[in-house]
Amino acid sequence: MRLLTVERYELVELEQVAQKVLEACGEETIWLLFGSMGAGKTTFVKALGKVLGVVNTVQSPTFSIVNEYITAEGETIYHFDCYRLKNTAEAYDIGVEEYLDSGYICLIEWPDKIEELLPENYVEIHITSLPDGGRRLEVLKKA
Repeated sequence: MRLLTVERYELVELEQVAQKVLEACGEETIWLLFGSMGAGKTTFVKALGKVLGVVNTVQSPTFSIVNEYITAEGETIYHFDCYRLKNTAEAYDIGVEEYLDSGYICLIEWPDKIEELLPENYVEIHITSLPDGGRRLEVLKKA
């Protein structure tokens, strides 16, 4: 089910887009981020962090696989970059299932690497680079 489509946005509008995504996703805690390399997945997470009031630095978890962020209200957010995972055994080794079952928002880049570990309910956020430099974003709910 489609929850939200933003046909075109610029980087300066990203926090507004992140706010709309947050509202559209409601109580969902598993957010899968799809987009080609350089499409803006981590940039979106940074904007979302600002909207959520994250107090620590939001950066790509490419080498650590998972970063933990804390909001001013003490809420936890997990940010995964599964690009470097070779198999699901590596995901098990870092405790992905515990993160996914935590009840906290889990933002997962390159989720196809851990597809078999994902729960039944989640939202997909698809970010596409447009030829003119803008971006398109679509949010879908899967259940």
